[in-house]
Amino acid sequence: MNKKVLITGASRGIGEAIARKLAKEHYDLYLTCLHSEEKLHTLATYLEKEYNVSVGAFLCDMSSCKEVDRLFRHIPSLDVLINNAGISYIGLLSEMSPDAWRQVLDTNLSSLFYTSRNAVPLMLKNHRGKIINISSVWGSCGASMEVAYSASKGGVNSFTKALAKELAPSGIQVNAVACGFINTEMNLCYSEDERRSLIEEIPADRMGNTAEVADMVYSVLSMPSYATGQIFTIDGGWR
Repeated sequence: MNKKVLITGASRGIGEAIARKLAKEHYDLYLTCLHSEEKLHTLATYLEKEYNVSVGAFLCDMSSCKEVDRLFRHIPSLDVLINNAGISYIGLLSEMSPDAWRQVLDTNLSSLFYTSRNAVPLMLKNHRGKIINISSVWGSCGASMEVAYSASKGGVNSFTKALAKELAPSGIQVNAVACGFINTEMNLCYSEDERRSLIEEIPADRMGNTAEVADMVYSVLSMPSYATGQIFTIDGGWR
């Protein structure tokens, strides 16, 4: 029987790449997105036909506790949870509205609480499970003009380490993958000059791609059970 995995924010970018990788590795998938319902269903249909796996596609606002609770009514069992959904905000902190601040924190950090509180009881039934949170290098060093995003990812890292300690006696691993400068739509907000400037600071001399992040996630999934509470970084040697 195939293992079951929930991937949030799976209609594009890193989430889509992870979905493709895990379908290829014979995982049954539950996928979510916030806006791109048609694109998500197209992806789900393709993965089902290409890899002969079961794929459920759901529109869900991961920043909403009620919507996440409703999502889990469709998930009777779960082996892996991958918290990928996230948004960014670039601008001066002094010009950021409280609503925008809350939206970044709720989407990037509170969503981990909403999904984990539902997923953990399902994993406890089998005394095993894996949770992987997609984080960012900005979570440990911070980024100018991205205070809310940096704060949320710093929270993701602390959440990961604390929950790992809580769940280790139950055989559930909790880790994070902290991404550097990855070629996604989220990073299209940077100008060409800004992108070149960032790449100049990366020893690998290029942006990462989403398939590489997906491979990293699969590597973390394949690690021994003793590996938990870790923040694994993929950034081309930047840090």
